[in-house]
Amino acid sequence: MDTNRAPLAPFILIALALIGLGDVFYLSYFQYLNLIPTCAIGGCETVLTSEYSKFFGVPWSYIGLAYYGYMLALSVLLAIDPNSRGLRLGALAYTGFGVLYSIWAIFYIQLTLIGALCQFCAISATVTLALFITSVLHYRTPRV
Repeated sequence: MDTNRAPLAPFILIALALIGLGDVFYLSYFQYLNLIPTCAIGGCETVLTSEYSKFFGVPWSYIGLAYYGYMLALSVLLAIDPNSRGLRLGALAYTGFGVLYSIWAIFYIQLTLIGALCQFCAISATVTLALFITSVLHYRTPRV
């Protein structure tokens, strides 16, 4: 095994963070214009106009921009120093928090309280789960 090769996980994290940023940026754009984007599964309007669509008046998609922006920065730092225990642990904790939030938002808020599912939220939750899995795998790889 070549120990001089850079681990692939930080670059996967960068790609996933960019996908997440694209998803929430698209949703944020529509929310900024006070419009509802077209939704293939039909639940977006119900979710995005519900009383749960904002946190203290701030749309959750705006908070998602901050989440994925920070994740992108953390991923770039991991690409620069993939062996940093602090950065690896930070990515693991940060994405773990994201997964817990996604479970709460999708299963409890959307499916239980609202009774509808927003496809953009589901995409974000899937990306967050992939970020978490990648972070776990990177954390568990031996440092050189």
